[in-house]
Amino acid sequence: MKKIFLFITIIAFCGYWGCSKNKQNIIITSNDTTHFFKGADVSWVTEMEAAGIHFYDSTGTKTDLFTLLKQKGINAIRLRIWVNPTNGWCNTNDVIIKAKRAQQAGMKILLDFHYSDSWADPGKQPKPATWLNLSFPSLVTTLGTYTTQVLQALQQQNITPTWVQIGNEVDNGMLWEDGRASTHMNQFAALIQSGYTAVKSFNTNIKVIVHVSNGYNNSLFRWLFDGLHANGAKWDIIGMSLYPDTANWASYNLQCITNMNDMIARYHTSVMICEAGMPVTQPDICRQFLTDLIQKVRSLPNQQGIGVFYWEPECYNNWQGYTLGAFDNTGKPTVAMNAFLQ
Repeated sequence: MKKIFLFITIIAFCGYWGCSKNKQNIIITSNDTTHFFKGADVSWVTEMEAAGIHFYDSTGTKTDLFTLLKQKGINAIRLRIWVNPTNGWCNTNDVIIKAKRAQQAGMKILLDFHYSDSWADPGKQPKPATWLNLSFPSLVTTLGTYTTQVLQALQQQNITPTWVQIGNEVDNGMLWEDGRASTHMNQFAALIQSGYTAVKSFNTNIKVIVHVSNGYNNSLFRWLFDGLHANGAKWDIIGMSLYPDTANWASYNLQCITNMNDMIARYHTSVMICEAGMPVTQPDICRQFLTDLIQKVRSLPNQQGIGVFYWEPECYNNWQGYTLGAFDNTGKPTVAMNAFLQ
């Protein structure tokens, strides 16, 4: 009887362990589907709506943009923020309005600090007007204080971003001339670190992104992040932009994923596509581009590919001269957006 009891006990234990192991595998699979984010930067939405522009589903029914994007598989929203824009769009109050709508739709939020009153990108990184005459130490302090103030304003509305981006496409630094990386890498690093410290002091769970354009350009990324690392700056995620054309998207995707693997190995950091786009007139090719890119980023080891964000897909009818949206001239999503449904 003892032998029989022991045999039954062993069988029961093995059965329990096997069941537990299967449950564990199911949980891991579930986490894999929730860790990856399919996003859109829709920072223009309130300005578009104020101009009388609407959005429609495939049946032609007018639909709230956030609802429509959620139906297309989007689960995260990126919002740019400017310090004191002349027309008010993308200031703190405008960002809060959009962030509320994203949160109500069940989406995560990526907050993109330009640290400017208008566009900051590889070709221009202008200081806000009220920061122009600050000494460099005061500039570092002001950046941190402003970052905290914005996060506090969001918190008062019960909104906490999942990610905060310190600077926008900072290929050669930001807040020029003080933070121009090619001449003042140490000062650029100090500005990045000020933003990082402000975010982490506010909430350690928020992930900090440093974002650079041309995700296929490995030499640019090595130069910039080697410089930041050597000067003591920290980050959690390396963000990239990727804007190929219809002829080179496959090679761009390959070069980008190679660069991502190098960033993961070199800096032990996660990676994300913060911006992607392709001409709205080529929706089928754009869908191929996005489908392949999402698959590649999602397949990176140890879930270190965080997500892919499309930049301003809701733009149509040549809004603000932008022609890389993913909505047709009737205000409906093109087939390009179906890539996010996979």
